[in-house]
Amino acid sequence: MLFSQKPMQAVMAASMFFASGALQAEKKAIFPKGAPTAGPYSPGVLSNGTLYVAGQIGRDASGNIPDNFEEEVKACLANIDRILKEAGVTPADAVAAQVYLTDMELFDRMNKVYMTYFPEPRPARTTVGVAKLVGKSRIEITVTADASKAKK
Repeated sequence: MLFSQKPMQAVMAASMFFASGALQAEKKAIFPKGAPTAGPYSPGVLSNGTLYVAGQIGRDASGNIPDNFEEEVKACLANIDRILKEAGVTPADAVAAQVYLTDMELFDRMNKVYMTYFPEPRPARTTVGVAKLVGKSRIEITVTADASKAKK
């Protein structure tokens, strides 16, 4: 039995639709106003209702990394907050976080500041000790957030 021409046309049309990129993920770079990047990357990328925040270090508004570790963590979270806000979401929308520390002895100190930033239920989190980060950074955090209900 031969296939009729109509189903074959439908299959070909669907194939062309998918191949044309009509269903490709929407992808938008998020650049908070006045926040230059230190390299060839986007601070955040919004794709199909999910916001991916690039790793942020604790550089303050002057571009310096505070000597006090808790202030460095606060600056790191403030940098994340600017990206979240630019995308129309809040820390409550965060679903996952990755924390990189150059000294795992700083874990409890980081946690105290971290817990003031993310409300319950806090995002799933991985914390990893690393040998080195950019410059004199002791912490870097990346976040993934649900932006499906973004207020933008």
